Amino acid sequence: MQLDATDCRILRVLQRQGRITNAELAEQVNLSPSACHRRVQRLESDGIIASYVALLDLRSIGRATVVYVEIKLSGQSDEILDAFEREVARVPDVLECHLMAGSADYLLKIIAADTEDFARIHRRYLSRLPGVVQMQSSFALRTVVQTTAVEM
Repeated sequence: MQLDATDCRILRVLQRQGRITNAELAEQVNLSPSACHRRVQRLESDGIIASYVALLDLRSIGRATVVYVEIKLSGQSDEILDAFEREVARVPDVLECHLMAGSADYLLKIIAADTEDFARIHRRYLSRLPGVVQMQSSFALRTVVQTTAVEM
C-alpha cells in the first residue's frame, strides 16, 4: 500500500497518542472527522496499524530490571529452531525474542523485578530451553532511548 503525506501524519500522531479521539486526530491532521475515520479504518484493514496497546511503566509494576540474553544453539536445523521457538514463547517474562545473524542465534529481552528474580527465571525457564549450548546475559543499567514510534 502506498502511504501519502496525510497517512503519515495520522500514523505519527497515533503512535504517540493512541487514545486520541477521532475528532482531535482529524483536527491535528487537517481532515474532516469522517475522512479521518475512513483513513484510519483503511490503515487498520490494510495491516499498517497492527494493533493498539497500553505501554506499562515497568518500574511502577515492580519489573524494572531489563536483561538481554544472547542464546547460541547446538545447530540451525528446522527441528532445533522450531523446538526452541516453541518453548521460548511460553516463558512469561520474555518481552521479545529475535532470530539473529551474527555470533548469537537468538536475542531475548527479559524483564524481572531484580537480579534474584532473573536468577529464578534463568533456573525455571532459560536453563531448560531445548538446544541451548551457551547463554550470555547483559543487564541494562539505564534506558537512554525507548520508543515504539516509527518515523514516517
